[in-house]
Amino acid sequence: MSLAIVYSRASVGIDAPLITVEVHLANGLPCFNLVGLPEASVREAKDRVRSALINSGFEFPAKRITVNLAPADLPKEGGRFDLAIAIGIIAATLKAPQLQLKTVEIVGELALSGAVRSIQGVLPFAHACTQANRTAILPNKNASEASLIKQAKILPVTQLLEVYHHITGQKTLEFYQTKTLKKAACYENDLQDVVGQMAGKRAIEIAAAGGHNILFTGPPGTGKTMLASRLITILPDMTDEEALDSAAIHSIVGKHVDPSTWKHRAFRHPHHTSSAVALVGGGSIPRPGEISLAHNGVLFLDELPEFDRKVLDVLREPLESGVVNISRAARQAQFPARFQLVAAMNPSPTGSLHDGRCSSEQILRYLNRISGPFLDRIDLQVDVPKLANNEFSEQVNNRGESSQTVRQRVIKAYQIQLHRGGKSNAQLGSKEVQKYCVLNQADQVFLQHAVEQLGLSLRTYHRVLKVARTIADLGNHPQIQKQHLAEALHYRAFDRMLAQLTSG
Repeated sequence: MSLAIVYSRASVGIDAPLITVEVHLANGLPCFNLVGLPEASVREAKDRVRSALINSGFEFPAKRITVNLAPADLPKEGGRFDLAIAIGIIAATLKAPQLQLKTVEIVGELALSGAVRSIQGVLPFAHACTQANRTAILPNKNASEASLIKQAKILPVTQLLEVYHHITGQKTLEFYQTKTLKKAACYENDLQDVVGQMAGKRAIEIAAAGGHNILFTGPPGTGKTMLASRLITILPDMTDEEALDSAAIHSIVGKHVDPSTWKHRAFRHPHHTSSAVALVGGGSIPRPGEISLAHNGVLFLDELPEFDRKVLDVLREPLESGVVNISRAARQAQFPARFQLVAAMNPSPTGSLHDGRCSSEQILRYLNRISGPFLDRIDLQVDVPKLANNEFSEQVNNRGESSQTVRQRVIKAYQIQLHRGGKSNAQLGSKEVQKYCVLNQADQVFLQHAVEQLGLSLRTYHRVLKVARTIADLGNHPQIQKQHLAEALHYRAFDRMLAQLTSG
């Protein structure tokens, strides 16, 4: 009896659970059995492994081969186990005690020639392998991505024979030398590209500083999309932990993670025809959606009322919790989704409130495509009006501050928030709002009166306080003052528009 054990890892969401590849060779009618709940792509490994072994100069054993992928109740998919299975067969055939398999974890897909192909989800694999204090043997094309994990021990390979020579001591593989170079975020867009709209620029500065969700309303061509796309240019850089979380999500969907730009925040812009599954993720094998791909970045929804109402409402829970849970009959997965929502819309079906082409009832029907609970989760509602001809000519040469200048203020305000509560103002809980957003009696009465006039909910009341706290932080004020509350209430343009339409 010959038995070999090789360690590998599966891909489940952003996790990489350990898989023990057990290979048993026994006398009997030659066959190749693969057990342990393998999907079709894993079962096909039998043919890939056989051809790879033969074309690499090994004799395929004419015995009864049983390969068990443990734990047996965890579904396995993809070609990531090919290399581990092939090494297991070699180890079981040689019966050599010098094989060093306990200290390594092996992953990689095999070509019929014996070449090792890249896999998806190498970042979670490398992270889990490092946590287990083992060396990762993986495809050479995945090495630069895996090197993002600090202190990871990586042995890149291009051929099956290289792994065989290493574990038998004939020729030791060289550890991958990390070449990660952090480049400062450089964007083609800049806030100075936007003519006028100083109120809109001020609003995205507040949104960037506090991590607030923001909605732009205004006629077509006023600069809503331009403002939204420039939010990314004034956001602070991600921390290593945030960047790893974001990179891991891109890794499991097969997107290349560039080590030189891996700390740049994502900007996702799904079309309004996108389904709920496309936004939040799903499928029989749960995959992340747009909100997870925008984790620690920006999700921009243009033409907001054109999205299906049910599609928008599925975002309500992730906007609060920062995670999305996907449950299917056989599988469950949890993906992070701490994104910053930026939305844009016209105030009426025809594009303008005052063009005389729509009645109040038609406008209300159009605006009611967006549910109240969804709007409650948007901190800033900003009107982006059309510039008059004389205003346009005056402001063409007055573009305001650059993104770099605004970004410095944003970073300072963000650091104040981290020092005070360890998180951005947008993420403060109700108890933290009571602790950090204290008002004096007069300001409390002022805010309460404004909330009653606008008919705001308790959730929106807390969001106004959070925005006021961010405005105070931008001005380096330790206490929220009346002018901060007044400015925060000014950014409720959608609520005021609804109030005017319903009262009229």
